[in-house]
Amino acid sequence: MRSAWLKKRLELEKMMGVDVLFKKPGPEAELRELEEEVRACRRCRLYQERKQTVFARGDPRAALMFIGEAPGREEDLQGLAFVGPAGKLLDKMIFAMGLKRDEVYIINIIKCRPPNNREPRADEVEACFPYLERQIDLVRPQVICTLGRPAANALLGTSRSMGDLRGKWHSYRGVPLLPTYHSAYLLRSPGQKKKAWEDLKKVIAALTDGPPPLPGLF
Repeated sequence: MRSAWLKKRLELEKMMGVDVLFKKPGPEAELRELEEEVRACRRCRLYQERKQTVFARGDPRAALMFIGEAPGREEDLQGLAFVGPAGKLLDKMIFAMGLKRDEVYIINIIKCRPPNNREPRADEVEACFPYLERQIDLVRPQVICTLGRPAANALLGTSRSMGDLRGKWHSYRGVPLLPTYHSAYLLRSPGQKKKAWEDLKKVIAALTDGPPPLPGLF
């Protein structure tokens, strides 16, 4: 009885141009505010040489979030995550998963390009980490896939090797997290693409069949 009433109410409101009453607000407005905060950020030395901050790319309501380590040259120029050669390979990986690049959400642990594309330093990660946490909290992905050792270690609070981390399920604040190789590394080491694909198949299974059991959640 109530469902019939609700259906009629929704139909009436749609006719009147009111179609969002019962819809849950999305994170877009808060993410825009956060992005403006990131643009003005001077928490670490990287702001001195950046051309643009690099906030994100993709759907802020996505079930799958990819997290890399830092913007590169093309990202710094365009202000978008993963748009250089490594980004093009990631797009192919996403397509192979049966998704489009605008159906996932892609970010980095830091928002400014380090000089010469070096790894982010600990103080730079620490300065930027509150922005990363807030993005994850707002998007609320079902699954996180980290790309490369720095991103995995930053989120898991460890210093383990990529060989120890990749292909195994972990948890970030209750969200299933699977580390795999960064697409930039795969460009340099194409022989590792098969392992990366095995990792991505686990991500696909988690999205379609539900997350795996995660012992030792932290």
